[in-house]
Amino acid sequence: MGDKILETIGLTVQFGGFKAISDLNFSVNQGELRVILGPNGAGKTTLMDLITGKTKPTSGRILYDNHEISGMEPYQTAKLGIGRKFQNPHVFDNMTVMENIEVAFRGFDRVFQALFYQKKADIKDRIEHILSTIGLKSKADRMAANLSHGERQWLEIGMLLAQDPKLIILDEPTAGMTAEETYKTGELILTVFKDRSVIVVEHDMAFVRQISNIVTVLHQGKFLAEGPLAEIEQNAKVQEVYLKEDAHA
Repeated sequence: MGDKILETIGLTVQFGGFKAISDLNFSVNQGELRVILGPNGAGKTTLMDLITGKTKPTSGRILYDNHEISGMEPYQTAKLGIGRKFQNPHVFDNMTVMENIEVAFRGFDRVFQALFYQKKADIKDRIEHILSTIGLKSKADRMAANLSHGERQWLEIGMLLAQDPKLIILDEPTAGMTAEETYKTGELILTVFKDRSVIVVEHDMAFVRQISNIVTVLHQGKFLAEGPLAEIEQNAKVQEVYLKEDAHA
């Protein structure tokens, strides 16, 4: 870890009279895995939308890898190396597992172009390595639509890995998973994104304990607390607004 890869300064976004994010100062270091916690309506997803360009700020700044990205479009932040996985897996159901990785690896704007390029040996090796890493090599020729929910989530993680982003954003990556799948996902994240900069939005506290030590807590679009998870769980303000409201906390 070292220099900041991401920083927000006085970040605010207002919808009508409602401030979803209010004067937020937040940062993530190079090579850090940071978890963001908060009750529903805390502004977690809105913050991810702001970072990736899906939502434009009303005021404030977003700095990423020494670039000002406030107000950029999603395709522009993606080109700079910001990758995002949404809560529900975004995969191509009418393609095989391998084709999904190929599309992500090539980064073509038109999907069909990625299916007809001549694969070089090093590209094929990398695709096979990704498939092995996410545990789907034996299902490389299976249609993505026929995968289990957990496997579809892992496929999207593989697609992110193929894009080789500098900053990875995972929005509730274990949503809908069994306890076994959740644990496997934690191990996968710790393995494939080791030494990368990762932001995870999550509710499952057992999963949070598995993957990260430092967490940031948001409440009503504002910074509430930040620090080691053990300290955060003992924080009276956090307990009041979040942990006591969450049954599995």
